[in-house]
Amino acid sequence: MNKKQFFLGIVLASLIGGLVAILGVSLLQSKQNAATNFTEKQNTSFVNWLNDDRFVVPEGINFVASAEQVTPAVVHVRSSVSVSGSRGVDPLEEFFGFRSPGPRGEMPPREGRSSGSGAIISEDGFIVTNNHVIENATKVDVTLEDNRRFTAKVIGTDPTTDLALLKIDANNLPYIPFGDSDKTKVGEWVLAVGNPYTLNSTVTAGIISAKTRNIGILRDESGLQVEAFLQTDAAVNPGNSGGPLVNLNGEIIGINTAIASRTGGFSGYSFAVPSSIVKKVMDDILEYGAVQRGLLGVSIIDVNADLEERIGEKVNASRGVYVAGVNEGSGGEEAGLKKGDVIIGIDGFTTYTTSALQERVARKRPGDQVEVKYLRNGKEMTTTATLKNISGDTRVVIKEQPKTMDFEGVVFEDLKSGIKERLELEGGAAVSAINNDRWRSAGVKEGFIITKIGRTKILNSEDVVQALKRYKGEEVSILGVYPNGQRSYYDLEL
Repeated sequence: MNKKQFFLGIVLASLIGGLVAILGVSLLQSKQNAATNFTEKQNTSFVNWLNDDRFVVPEGINFVASAEQVTPAVVHVRSSVSVSGSRGVDPLEEFFGFRSPGPRGEMPPREGRSSGSGAIISEDGFIVTNNHVIENATKVDVTLEDNRRFTAKVIGTDPTTDLALLKIDANNLPYIPFGDSDKTKVGEWVLAVGNPYTLNSTVTAGIISAKTRNIGILRDESGLQVEAFLQTDAAVNPGNSGGPLVNLNGEIIGINTAIASRTGGFSGYSFAVPSSIVKKVMDDILEYGAVQRGLLGVSIIDVNADLEERIGEKVNASRGVYVAGVNEGSGGEEAGLKKGDVIIGIDGFTTYTTSALQERVARKRPGDQVEVKYLRNGKEMTTTATLKNISGDTRVVIKEQPKTMDFEGVVFEDLKSGIKERLELEGGAAVSAINNDRWRSAGVKEGFIITKIGRTKILNSEDVVQALKRYKGEEVSILGVYPNGQRSYYDLEL
């Protein structure tokens, strides 16, 4: 075959191919124009015809299985909080009867509500959420994915990590197992599940953007707050708080707690308490009723470019945690740590930031030992420290549950010391549950703290029951205060 024949063959083949393509497109186009619905239109699309081999998502990064496994165990948490009324009377409200003035011209306490999420972590109804979701709540309602609603009991809280443990009276519930946040890597796919803006069972996807992140949002009087958040770009909004951050295996690797935002809505990053801390806090509350904190007993600062200028002395390290002070009698002092040392590791894990160091120590209890790797004058050294509690010893603190008393369907609970101190009360008893029409008709709300019945001073729940029995059949004034400081009284016929 000469060059002329070869060239003519190429031209002829091109013409035939072009005619076939034109006829094919015309045929598909006529079928598409005759289609009576969009399914037929899409099926006869020329684009789909050319791209018949659809992209299949690899099984390793498919979110479907994890979402299906996790969603049934994510709950909606609604908290009722007594909100102080204002002085005076709104004439419109008085005229239309929305509410009536309370004693001394004050409005009676109104019921405010906060909303968040939670994750069921056992089949018998234990739920983890954020402390700020249920803080100061007089009542906590939990709604499951199947719309069943329960009143939850607050088993315990830990403001230093912003976590809380709830319990509902149910069994055979779906639950989410804990994963290992230590094994979670930056860049790994994760799902955030919750109820943003009360949109139930919302799932968003993202990656782990950073670990052991400290953003300075937790404040606690003890100064023992721990911030070592997992940072993610999965969309988290108000209402997601307390919901789980899960991996593609459907395991909890964090509890969503905060967002980085100037507007109040999601702006790109959110933060979750890592499961290493969550599981330890939940175990402590379940076993002891209170979180056990083992302390190294040192003041610490991140080593950075500005540190030497701040402290006015040479630091022989480019990164790590600078020991600015050592408490007398602490585990750190007994282990030989001194001011100026730079801690770079705990139990074999590098701790180049204060948040990383706090996270490693926070998973320990008083009496536990940790191996501390540190630099002194540029020389690497290792020591073993025994952690102590805030009182300076190694005892584990077991929290006693407040005493409760029941009288005609109303449950009274002894006041916790923290509430007494905050409200400056000598004593009292909180109304924790009301199943009595007379009390409800009188306007008493859960959370009301009774300090006086008639002329009888109330110091505890037993005093309440004795006084109610004494005034049985009479009309009596019940005086007290709500957790927000709003004082009130109610006239009740016993």
